[in-house]
Amino acid sequence: MVVMIIGAKGQLGTALCAAFQDTEVIKADRGGGHCTVDICDRKALFKCISEFRPEIVINTAAEHELRSCEAHPDQSFAVNASGAMWAAQACRETGARLVHISTDYVFGGDSRERNIPYCESDPPKPLNVYAASKLAGEYLVAAHCANHLIVRTAALYGLARCRGKGGRNFVETMLGLAATGQEVKVVNDEFTTPTYAASLAAQIRLLAERAEPGLYHATCGGACSWYEFAEAIFEELGVRVHLVPAKSLDFQSSVKRPTYTVLDNRHAREAGLDIMPDWREALKSYTAARRNAANATV
Repeated sequence: MVVMIIGAKGQLGTALCAAFQDTEVIKADRGGGHCTVDICDRKALFKCISEFRPEIVINTAAEHELRSCEAHPDQSFAVNASGAMWAAQACRETGARLVHISTDYVFGGDSRERNIPYCESDPPKPLNVYAASKLAGEYLVAAHCANHLIVRTAALYGLARCRGKGGRNFVETMLGLAATGQEVKVVNDEFTTPTYAASLAAQIRLLAERAEPGLYHATCGGACSWYEFAEAIFEELGVRVHLVPAKSLDFQSSVKRPTYTVLDNRHAREAGLDIMPDWREALKSYTAARRNAANATV
């Protein structure tokens, strides 16, 4: 099996390369690989997919820094919408299956009033440019490639650098703040499900190989506030810190954010394909892998 991963050097892309390591993996990335490609470059993308003829293409490329998306909506839609469409068209023409990664942010948070996680059939309600551009990408993928999987996930963290967020994920950001010795404030009124990239990569492989075309949610199990996530991080790693709960209004931001984006992996579960662990168990796996990686460099 030949699998092409667009954005192979990113946080999720790196985890996917590991998940598919027993197959022929074609790394496509703007930073180089088997083919150097920008998702916005339609001709280069078509050439890359046509040359390698993968059976599965996984598109992880995204513009996802919220403030940058608000400031540069054209770039956000070029990557998250038009780029997704170019990938879909190329997959349709070459007969490849497209797995397109999307986000919990397509929802507006109003499900919090019912305290019910969003399932795939719930209507989206994007609140910001990033969310709107990712939702547009979903629609374009579905319109241009029948053999597609759209996989929404949330609050991703992994061992590889998150290039869109200055190289850090939430876990490393919290540890960096704790290292300053000052108090760390984290919101306790925004709820999601932290999702470990390695767990998600394994789930994506299973869906890519066995699932029927369509829309799937794929996050770890359970839910928590960002404050509870931070609390768990410090507990798992034995870090002493003055952690203070805060409200989202305490942090000035021009970007609207949903306060509740917990997802229900209903489609995968009903198909017997949901293998995502609970978020606390996934965090344990991440901290163990983090320690092993640190020891390997000593």
